[in-house]
Amino acid sequence: MKRSDIPRVIEILKEHYERWSAPVVTLVAQHTHDPFRVLVCALLSTRTRDETTAKVCERFFKKVKSPEDIINLPLKELEELIYPVGFYRNKAKHLKKLAEVLIRDFGGKVPKTREELLKLPGVGRKVANLVLADGYNIPAICVDTHVHRITNRWCLIKTKTPEQTERELMKILPKEYWIVINRLLVAFGQRICTPQRPKCGECPIESFCGKCF
Repeated sequence: MKRSDIPRVIEILKEHYERWSAPVVTLVAQHTHDPFRVLVCALLSTRTRDETTAKVCERFFKKVKSPEDIINLPLKELEELIYPVGFYRNKAKHLKKLAEVLIRDFGGKVPKTREELLKLPGVGRKVANLVLADGYNIPAICVDTHVHRITNRWCLIKTKTPEQTERELMKILPKEYWIVINRLLVAFGQRICTPQRPKCGECPIESFCGKCF
């Protein structure tokens, strides 16, 4: 894929996006516009299937509206509330620490800079960028396994880590696409450009693909 192909590829993916399931964090953002919910949902979704994350988030946010609510929940009850997301016991502890830091250092609000977000317990660059993009509509490239895999598979870049992918995409991807690239490639990667046996015969952008498998 050439850099000049990017705008057309993005447009084609947008045209097909409605037929694929949107990432659960994106749905939360679109329905609530709440950075706190985006942050929590992003943390819960790590190493967890979207279907599971969606059910847990729906249950969780019926009871939890703020960091204070997390503080007031006994740890055991919090664990039960987020079960069966992956590593739910560790995530419950992280949520407790996260709530404490949000209240102590940020007045109970989710910060809106990458530097501050990275100071939160359990938050790395992927989650920080996702909160900026989907929570605050601030241009940021969230690189998860799908974005890393697919952009390399396209031969658009050649990188070994998500951090390298983020840096390279920032150089070549027009800023207007920084927010949308994650949600498009997550849906595309879950349904078409899968890690094993990608469905090239069903791919709407196959003619652009470099196929660097």
